[in-house]
Amino acid sequence: MNDTTHSKAALPDGHKSVRVIISGGGTGGHVFPAIAIANALKLADGNAEILFVGAEGRMEMEKVPAAGYRILGLPVVGIQRKLLSLRNLSVPLKLLRSMRRAAKIVSDFKPDVAVGVGGYASAPILRVAQKRGIPTLIQEQNSYAGLTNKLLAKRAKTVCVAYEGMERFFPERKLVFTGNPVRQDLENVAQLRNEALAHFGLTQGKQTVLVIGGSLGARTVNMSVMRHIADVVAAAGVQLLWQVGKHYEQDVRQQLARYDCSNIKMLSFIQRMDYAYAAADVVITRAGAATISELCIVKKPCILVPSPNVAEDHQTANAMALVQKNAAILVHDDEAEATLIPTALRLVGDAKGRQALSRSIGKLAAADAASRIAKEVIQLTK
Repeated sequence: MNDTTHSKAALPDGHKSVRVIISGGGTGGHVFPAIAIANALKLADGNAEILFVGAEGRMEMEKVPAAGYRILGLPVVGIQRKLLSLRNLSVPLKLLRSMRRAAKIVSDFKPDVAVGVGGYASAPILRVAQKRGIPTLIQEQNSYAGLTNKLLAKRAKTVCVAYEGMERFFPERKLVFTGNPVRQDLENVAQLRNEALAHFGLTQGKQTVLVIGGSLGARTVNMSVMRHIADVVAAAGVQLLWQVGKHYEQDVRQQLARYDCSNIKMLSFIQRMDYAYAAADVVITRAGAATISELCIVKKPCILVPSPNVAEDHQTANAMALVQKNAAILVHDDEAEATLIPTALRLVGDAKGRQALSRSIGKLAAADAASRIAKEVIQLTK
C-alpha cells in the first residue's frame, strides 16, 4: 500500500485547473468528508470546478449548498435490508433513471476525474465515468469495504483507504493510505473548552458526557440513556450533552419532563461539533468511520456502540480496529440498555483510564487526509 505523506496538494507546473465530480452521500459520515475533499481541492487550485452529485431527498442536498458548492440529485435509492420490502420494487427503475441522468451530467460537466465517497449514490456517476474512460478515485472510509465500492474498484484508478489490511477487498496496487477526511474546524478544539461550555450553557468544573447517535439520532442509544436517566441526574459533578435526533426530540423531551434535568442539555442536532468535542470529557457514539476519524483528531475517550443496521456490520469492524489498540471501549447494541450508561459513569470517574484512551486514539489520527486525497485526485488529471 502506498502512503502519501505530503500535507498540501499542489498542481503540476503548467497544469490546467481541474474539473471534478464528487459523488456519494446519504449520511453525515459521507457528506462531511466529501466537503472536506472539495475544500482541499480548492486550496490546491483556487480555480478548480467542483460539482457534487447526491441522492435526492438526502442530507447532502442541504449540507453541500450550505458549504458553498453546487449539487445535483439522482433518484437512486438503496436496497432495503428486508428484501421483501415493497420499497425494493422501485430500486431497478430508479437506478435506470439515475444512470440516464448521470450520463447527461457527465456529458455536460466533462469532468477530468470522478470521485466516489461511498454509498449507493456514487454508483451511477462513477460507472458512467469509467465507461467513458474518465479516471475515477474511490474513498473507502470503513475497515470493511462496502459493496458499491468493491464493485467500482475493479475499474477505478486509485482507492484511498483509512485502515490497514484493505487489500482483502481491493487490488493492492491501487491502494493509497490517506486516512479519512474530517471537518476542518476540529484540530484546535482543546483551546475552545470554556467557549464551548458557555455556548451550550454547561457548567465549568463538571465532567461532560457527550452522546451523539449520528446526525439523525439512534433509537438504541437514546433508550439506553433514558433507562438510566435517574443515575445521570443523580451523578455528582457530571453533565450530559445529548444529541437525540429530530425524530426522537419530542418523545425524549416528554420523558425528561419528569426529572430535574439541570445537568442535561438535550438538542435535536448539534451544529457546532467543534464545540461539542471541546466540551466533552467522554463521548458516546455510533462507530461510523467519519465519526471515529474525528475522535482520533480530537483525542477524546469514547464508548462506541456499533449500529447493527449497516451493511456487513462494518461499524463493529470499525470499532474493533480501535478496541484492539486500546483506543476505545466497545458496547454492543443489544447490551447497551443495560450497560452503556453504567460504563460511561465508571469511565467519567476513572481519570487514568480516560488519559490512556486519549493517548491511544490520538496516535491513530490522520489530520491531513483531505489534502492527501486531493493530491491523488490532481495526480489523476495529468
